[in-house]
Amino acid sequence: MSLYRFEVTTKDGIIHVIIAAKDDEQAFRLVEVELEKHFLKIPEFIDISLHEKKPIRRGGGFVVYYEPTR
Repeated sequence: MSLYRFEVTTKDGIIHVIIAAKDDEQAFRLVEVELEKHFLKIPEFIDISLHEKKPIRRGGGFVVYYEPTR
């Protein structure tokens, strides 16, 4: 089992989605499932891209950081 960090690009910005799945195919399917559960109306997405994949283990995680706009 692995932990995946996806970025979903929409016309309004980027949505970060973190998924735990047994393989890449299941992870991509689960991104859409999580978007359906989170939003009343699913935003039209341009792209779903995998940014990180790590085996699930004690102490594992991701940092999601936003650069401040100037």
